[in-house]
Amino acid sequence: MTQENHCYENAMAERVNGILKDEFYLDQTFDNVSHAKRAAKNTINLYNQITLHLSLDYKTPNIVYLKTA
Repeated sequence: MTQENHCYENAMAERVNGILKDEFYLDQTFDNVSHAKRAAKNTINLYNQITLHLSLDYKTPNIVYLKTA
């Protein structure tokens, strides 16, 4: 799940997967692969571009990333 296969980074990846499954309902059974891919893409877009995050001072991850890049 992580780029360097580091065990401490895996916890963060698992946390994000849990959020996507629990809060955005990606734990459902999909009719086909294209439906699952479309749902995952839409969810990640919503999470990164629309959802405001308390830990980011009510900013989206994309806004914070653009300010640091």
